[in-house]
Formats: sequence, structure tokens, C-alpha cells
Amino acid sequence: MSELSATSEVAAVAVPSAVPVDAAVAADNGVPAVQAFGLSVCLRRERHRIRSLREYFVESVHGRVLAAQWFKALSAVDLRVDRGGLLAVIGANGAGKTTLLRALAGIVPPSDGAVTIRGCVAPLLELGAGFDPELTGRENVFLFGVLLGRRRRQLRDAYASIVAFSGLDDSMDVAVKNYSSGMIARLGFAVATACAPDVLLVDEVLAVGDEAFRARCSVRIAELRARGTAIVLVSHDLFLVEREADRVLWLEAGRVVAEGEPAEIVARYRRAGATQ
Repeated sequence: MSELSATSEVAAVAVPSAVPVDAAVAADNGVPAVQAFGLSVCLRRERHRIRSLREYFVESVHGRVLAAQWFKALSAVDLRVDRGGLLAVIGANGAGKTTLLRALAGIVPPSDGAVTIRGCVAPLLELGAGFDPELTGRENVFLFGVLLGRRRRQLRDAYASIVAFSGLDDSMDVAVKNYSSGMIARLGFAVATACAPDVLLVDEVLAVGDEAFRARCSVRIAELRARGTAIVLVSHDLFLVEREADRVLWLEAGRVVAEGEPAEIVARYRRAGATQ
């Protein structure tokens, strides 16, 4: 799912990737839950990927060039998402959408600009990320939940609702490596949204579910937004974007092409695709 799977290293940190601030204070002051100013990210693409120390030594002895290229995956991106808002990010593969979510999640540090996240973040950036394939679904509920910053007691209290939402009652004692992609998406979304986060980052996870699951996700998203959760959603499903989003950000080659009302931006995006 990652748009930049060739990336092996990120640029040095220039500014903090996230500034934790109490979400209640942010709400009282009318401060957005997610904000980015001039966000740029430089990534390194190796010309020849080295997979071990032994391979590095062999290549060096033979005098082969081990140079790498640096490229700008994001350039001067500004965005804002208020509490209860939903920003959808669209663009072709390789446009920088996943890199943007990684920067917002604090996984990839900015090379320039700043990101501010206020409150608890739940990132769903790659299918199965945070899961151990050798563990059962039941065990992964607690593993993934703890990685998201949840307390074990919270997870125990929410376990029944997590299973019910995922619809995996008969599979919770099966190793996740035997799950389909849809089952993994259902469990991941159920865990991430069981205890309402302040910020939810979603990267195409909803695209792999069946129709019934997507309908449950839409209801859950509406419930989260009503409770003040800010959502950033990356999706190629333009109908979903038009239906769910308040605002749409269109990326191309790491730069913002346009940002605005869903109907307007999606229409422009479709026209651009039709002429290419």
C-alpha cells in the first residue's frame, strides 16, 4: 500500500514532527486538532539496495558505487483539520499521500516546516501494520491497542465491542497470518476506533472491506466526528470522498494542486484525469 516502498532512509530532523497538546484545551481555544505549515519531506532512494553488512562489504571491495538519490516527497504542504472535521487526500499513486500521513503520524520527520497534532493519534497507515502475524486476533487486539497508547484495562473493557464491530467472532483465536486482507482491515479499524482517538489517520484501509463493513465504518466515522475526532483520510474512492469529507486536498508530485470543497476539487481531479 505504501507509495514509496523504495525509500530506505529519511532526512535529518529539522523541526519537531509533532507537538502534543491537550485536546480539551485545543477545543476550548478553537485550535485545530491537526495543522501543518510549509511541510516538506526529503527521502532517500538508493540506486543499489544493500540488504546486509556482508553485501555492503562485497560491493565496497569491488569498488561499486553505493550512491543514493535524495528527492522531495512533499513540498510546502499546508493543511488544517478542526475537531470533528474530515480532510480527504486524493492524488495518483506516488503523489505523496502516504508520506503525508506518515509525517502527520510522526513516523517521518519533516525536512522543513512543522506539524502540530493535538491529542491522541490512531494511525491506520498500512494493512496489518502493528499486527504480529504469528499471534492470534485476540492477542493482536491488545498488542495493537497498546501500540496506539491504550491501557490494557481499556482494551479489556472494549474487547467485546471490538469483536462485534469486526465481525470476527469465530476467528479471534486464529493466527493473523491466516487472515484475509479484509479481515485484517476490519480488526485494525475496530481496534483503532474502539476508544475514540482525538486524531484518526486512515490510508485506504476502507477500500479492502466488503460493502457491509464499509457501511459500519461510515457509521463509526460519523460517531467519532460527533465526539470531536479529527480525521485525515487517503482514498482513491472519489464517491467516498465526496460523501464523507468536509474538505479535499489534491496532491501531485508532493505538491498541493488544490484544496477546497469536495464537489469542486473532485470534479477538477476527474477532469484532469480525463485529459491525461
